[in-house]
Amino acid sequence: MKNLKLKIGLRIAGMALLFGSLLGFVTMGLWNWLVPELFHGPVITFWQAIGLFALSKILFGGFKGKGGGRWGGRPRHEYWRKRMEERMANMTEEEKEKFRNRCSWRSAQ
Repeated sequence: MKNLKLKIGLRIAGMALLFGSLLGFVTMGLWNWLVPELFHGPVITFWQAIGLFALSKILFGGFKGKGGGRWGGRPRHEYWRKRMEERMANMTEEEKEKFRNRCSWRSAQ
């Protein structure tokens, strides 16, 4: 049983290493193909490409899987709709009317 788990673990680690290397080479290839020609930028190495990919994931995508994170797996519009419904439920009729008048785009629909 331990031997099987070790083999599976090594296979997963090998696939992750292969996938990471592939992402690094793709990032490096795209960068070196586009950036020097279009923007007169530098040519980067494989390790710089890995760092660039990791930085872009941190800044733009994060490392969370499906269903996690701030939105709890729901589309963002559902989150904002629920939040707005909660706000409207706590408003008085006068506040609701004032809000509707401020949102003139709503009356155009």
